Amino acid sequence: MVPPVKRNTIVISVTLLILATFAWAGWANWEYRKQAAERALASAAHAELIPATPGDVPQSQTLLVGKPAPDFVLEDLAGKTVALSSFKGKPLLINFWATWCGPCKIETPWLVELQNEYASKGFEIIGISTEGDDLQPGDKEGLARDKAAVAKFVKEYHMQYPVLVNGDSLASAYGGLDAMPTSVYVNPQGKVVAMQLGITSKEDMEVNIKKALGS
Repeated sequence: MVPPVKRNTIVISVTLLILATFAWAGWANWEYRKQAAERALASAAHAELIPATPGDVPQSQTLLVGKPAPDFVLEDLAGKTVALSSFKGKPLLINFWATWCGPCKIETPWLVELQNEYASKGFEIIGISTEGDDLQPGDKEGLARDKAAVAKFVKEYHMQYPVLVNGDSLASAYGGLDAMPTSVYVNPQGKVVAMQLGITSKEDMEVNIKKALGS
């Protein structure tokens, strides 16, 4: 007969093993559901490419294709002003996004990978946070609040490319920015070669990067 102390130890061990199995199964099921939801979101929110069918997207944005990208001067997270003109001669992806935007969280890791992949060809990404706050000039408190949220996002997603704030101020120049994310592809001559509204696939983004590169 197994001594009482030994029997209790066995019972406790078996109980803990069963609980651990259920916990693991629950976590695995949650993780599976989470990944499936993200894949479904990426698929369902597939972006429209502006060069395709002009009637499917706002005319104000189709008019940007083939024209110079509207210039801007915005602050980065350190408070330094950055102008689009300082990137003259480089193929660019201007990516408008927001910290609260679910699709942006799916897309950002692709951007990090694409930046690393095409950096040797002079390609650069400019991330522009568009929080929807419509900050007024001189709203230091609002700007500080936005910068704190953006800085946390940048750190979490390892964004190594320039990130600017107060993108809402560019909404009119860039066709409204009604969909997040919105990506604007610019060639070395400074002209918009394509736009993507909402999330798309990494492969589609790569196609438009090659357009910006002229290849």
